[in-house]
Amino acid sequence: MASAVSILDLKGKPLLSRSYRGDVGPEPLERFMALLLQDEATGTLSPVLSHGHVHLLWIKHSNLYLVATTTRNSNVSLLYAFLYKVVQVFCEYFKELEEESIRDNFVIIYELLDELMDFGFPQTTDSKILQEYITQEGNKLERGRPGVPSTVTNAVSWRSEGIRYKKNEVFIDVIEAVNLLVSASGSVLLSEVLGSIRLKVFLSGMPELRLGLNDRVLFELTGRGTNKSVELEDVKFHQCVRLSRFDSDRTISFIPPDGDFELMSYRLNTQVKPLIWIESVIEKFSHSRVEIMVKAKAQFKKQSVANGVEISVPVPSDADSPKVRTSAGSARYLPERNLLIWSIKSFPGGKEHLLRARFGLPSVEKEEEEGRAPISVRFEIPYFTVSGIQVRYMKIIEKSGYQALPWVRYITQSGDYQLRTA
Repeated sequence: MASAVSILDLKGKPLLSRSYRGDVGPEPLERFMALLLQDEATGTLSPVLSHGHVHLLWIKHSNLYLVATTTRNSNVSLLYAFLYKVVQVFCEYFKELEEESIRDNFVIIYELLDELMDFGFPQTTDSKILQEYITQEGNKLERGRPGVPSTVTNAVSWRSEGIRYKKNEVFIDVIEAVNLLVSASGSVLLSEVLGSIRLKVFLSGMPELRLGLNDRVLFELTGRGTNKSVELEDVKFHQCVRLSRFDSDRTISFIPPDGDFELMSYRLNTQVKPLIWIESVIEKFSHSRVEIMVKAKAQFKKQSVANGVEISVPVPSDADSPKVRTSAGSARYLPERNLLIWSIKSFPGGKEHLLRARFGLPSVEKEEEEGRAPISVRFEIPYFTVSGIQVRYMKIIEKSGYQALPWVRYITQSGDYQLRTA
């Protein structure tokens, strides 16, 4: 529960503030910058600052601070989620959220803050719904008589009635990001998969969708084998999903919002075989040069291909005169970042590629003092998932009985993917 939400400039000067409960004066906000600098001086920067009995929860975006104040033992994670949602809504309205866009849109921002939160409780936070009655030109409620859109008051607040498409389609993207940290000895220190199922919905009317996955819990409930099933962890759903139905029989049933949205996210804390394996060797010669050899191997199935591969190899800060050879792709040296970027447009599974680089190095000792940063890798593999998750079916039911086409695409991406060097 928030008492107020405020937006401040980089000097801590309030640009605007919306009080919801009237129980917090201006003094805590005036003290915000002093409290922040005090924390920075001690080296313990806290996301929650306190002034007497008032707590200030803040985030920074561009050249702004967004601050929620509360006098109660509030749900901190909820308030932070709300602040980030405010940023998202404002960015969708004004394209860029910065001090100038705030000064140019005071009236609309106050209208939005009044709809986003009511008496300190988050209310309507879907920008598509907000844009139905709060426009860039102001609040337009031209519906015969004053009122709010039915989406705000009906049971399905995330979808408007009367939507019509000539061609009814649903596009399903199953996107998995692999986070990996490998030690210099080759052992995997961290391995997890963060998954997201995103939908683009172009359907008429008020359809009900049912999505079936190869969910291990469902397979066990129905007595089927579990060889090709996946056990999902930390599953989070969009508000449109009927949670009671999922809890009872693992059916993902929902009336979707119109357009693009994230239906669900999940996590798999499991040992993942590194999809792209990196080996590196550094040789030093008589304090005058250093040679770096990097071998990259695609350790996924041959029928898959990694696109847009970027391997970032750290080099000593005083290196110069680079000479680079690669068996595939190209390399560019970024001296301002002390990195050699090896780019491979297409990297098929099972293939190996090699990079050799030579640098002039006035002082090898300096590099040893600095230590070596890990090699990081970026990539995207279409038509492939690490977890093995599959969309088994998508049923679309609408009272008019039209036929709709569901399209499914699988993508695996690198998340925080790092391999330490010796």
